Amino acid sequence: MFDTILDKAQELRAKGEAFAIAIVVNYKAPISGKPGFKAIIRESGSIFGWIGGGCSQPAVINEARKSIKDGKPRLVKISPDGTTETEDGVVKYNMNCHSEGTLEVYIEPVIPKPHLIILGKSPVAQALVKLAKAIDYRVSVMAPDIKLSEFKQVDRLYTRFHAEDLQKDLAITPYTFMVVSTQGTYDEEALEMAAHLNLPYVAFVASKKKATAVFDYLKHRDIAQERIDAIKAPAGLDIGGRLPEEIAVSILAEIIAQLRNQDFAINAQTLLTSGHQSSNQTVESIIAQEVDQFKNPVCGMMVDKATAKFVIDYKDEQYYFCCTGCKVAFEEDPEKYAAMTDY
Repeated sequence: MFDTILDKAQELRAKGEAFAIAIVVNYKAPISGKPGFKAIIRESGSIFGWIGGGCSQPAVINEARKSIKDGKPRLVKISPDGTTETEDGVVKYNMNCHSEGTLEVYIEPVIPKPHLIILGKSPVAQALVKLAKAIDYRVSVMAPDIKLSEFKQVDRLYTRFHAEDLQKDLAITPYTFMVVSTQGTYDEEALEMAAHLNLPYVAFVASKKKATAVFDYLKHRDIAQERIDAIKAPAGLDIGGRLPEEIAVSILAEIIAQLRNQDFAINAQTLLTSGHQSSNQTVESIIAQEVDQFKNPVCGMMVDKATAKFVIDYKDEQYYFCCTGCKVAFEEDPEKYAAMTDY
């Protein structure tokens, strides 16, 4: 099983996909999960491996998905005498299922390397490649008539502005950043392609006057105004940089600031999946949008409606449960638990 977990992890990393590894670190019988049991959990909530069933699995999946969103590890403690709360990286779940055991699961998110796509071969573009590779980013460069000798460090090199080339080879993720650094050569063509890609971050290395002129061109090309407004121009933080290396530093500083901003990661994922950006959304609200969940009134666990195996119709409403024990408890006293339901 350990080999298959490693193989799956490598497969997802090669795709540039974020996921979480969950490992059982402690237990108290009776419970099915044992120390060393492990699983890979993807952003969708699908699970590969085994960490235990019943009420424990939905709780671990829920916290794994949050971990992928916020990039933070956590220890999940599931026990019949706990209260559902979070404290100093430890998340406690109260489990009222028939199993009276206790399970502790450590969850570690695995986030892809940031991927910087640079359009253009200007001095700023060359400086960006060197600095981005120095901090271990994946780097792709795209520009007509480009020479490999000018960009020896890049992971991928493209000799034309063609969106299909990128989409065919590369996974676009919330950790993908694009900088247009054509600086007078194919500005319009490069920025038009960038605007069509619907990326969470696109920056244009240009003065405000130049950017305004190119944005007018995009309007005449029927690019949606919201796409144009999302382009950051001038690119980078305002640190007064003038040299190509200084401008590159300011751009990478801005990208790093975005990466460490939890709201950016959440909105980036929403932008990629829905085609438009949302604001002021919590991790929990994003997860609820992606997967239609129901709060099990017996044990308090969140249950995915689409995959729930235990469902009861009661007074024209459907109730979803994580295990047989919760379903039976509801059947024994439906009025009690129906009153506790949080739709």
